[in-house]
Parts: sequence; structure tokens; C-alpha cells
Amino acid sequence: MATSEKSSQSKSAEDAPDKRTQSPATPQAGKSGGSDSRSAAAGAQKGLSDLFEHALKDMYYAEKKILKALPKMIRAASSAELKDALTRHKDETTGQIDVLEQVFDLIGKRAKAEKCDAIDGILEEGTSLLEDFGGTPAGDAAIIFSCQAVEHYEMTRYGSMVAFAGALGLKQPAKLLGTILEQERAADTLLTDLAETQINAAAKA
Repeated sequence: MATSEKSSQSKSAEDAPDKRTQSPATPQAGKSGGSDSRSAAAGAQKGLSDLFEHALKDMYYAEKKILKALPKMIRAASSAELKDALTRHKDETTGQIDVLEQVFDLIGKRAKAEKCDAIDGILEEGTSLLEDFGGTPAGDAAIIFSCQAVEHYEMTRYGSMVAFAGALGLKQPAKLLGTILEQERAADTLLTDLAETQINAAAKA
């Protein structure tokens, strides 16, 4: 009898589910589904006006960062013409920040900067190039190389923002942003002219 009872107990233990190998309970569908639904609904509510405001914050941040970066490039430039071009664009950048604040006011929003990883990356690369090439024959060429990366980024952004404003019927913001776009295009053209007429040739020395 003792042997039979022991065997029966052993079999019962084998048949019992192993708690350690049981899969965890699945979460209640209601909680997860509700969260996903709210996220989807929030995304569905965003439109072109939201994207325009995001771009405005993005460029407000970018212009302030550019304004801080320009003095270092001006000091590092060897060419008097390049120094002058960068100095004038620094003054333009100050005015552009004021214009962006006007646009914020026109759309009834408080002027607020939103971190822009793109411009941070471009400016960090410019700093690195200045460290590598500053004081060398290619120093001014490296400055133009860096500045035109900034200008081209700004031109694409402002071009889109002018189009957004136009589509939204924001005539005055579109006009103001268009003036900034033209300034960026002019600055880029001037840098190209300087590079092609003197800076690149000097860099070969």
C-alpha cells in the first residue's frame, strides 16, 4: 500500500502544471486598444497648419543657432570680402528672427523655438571643419563649404513654408517668409561667386 500511494502522489505531481513555464497572462485588450485608438486619433487631427507651425518653431531655433555661430566664422575668415559677406548676413539673420516673430504674431501663436537636430548637425560639422582647416590655405573655402550647407537647408525649409502659408491662405506670412527666402538665395549666390572668383583658387596654394 505504501508503494502504491507513493506512485500515485508522483503521478499527480507530474500532471500538475509547472508554474515557472506558464506564459504570462495577456493584457486586457481594452487598455491597449484604447491607447492605440487615442494615438491614432491625435495623429489624424494634425493638418497643414500644424506642420506650418512646427516648421516655424524649427526655423526660429535654427536662426538663433546660426546667429551664435556666425561670429566665430567671421573671425576665422581671411578674405576681407568673405568677412564682409558673413557680417552682412549676420545682420540679416538678426532681422530674420524679428520677421519670424512677426509671423508667429500674425498666426496668433507665441514665438517659441523647437530643437532642430538638422541644423545642429550642420553647425557641428562646420565647427569640426573650422578646427581641421582654420588657418590653412583652404580655411576660407571650408567656411564657404559650411555656410552653403546652412544656406541650402534654409532655402528648402523656407521654400516649403512659403508654399504652406500660401495653401493656408496666409498671405502676409507668405510674403514675409518669401523675403527671408530671397535673402538666403542671395547669400548663397554671393558665396558661390566668392568661391569661384577667388577663394577656391587661393585654397590651392
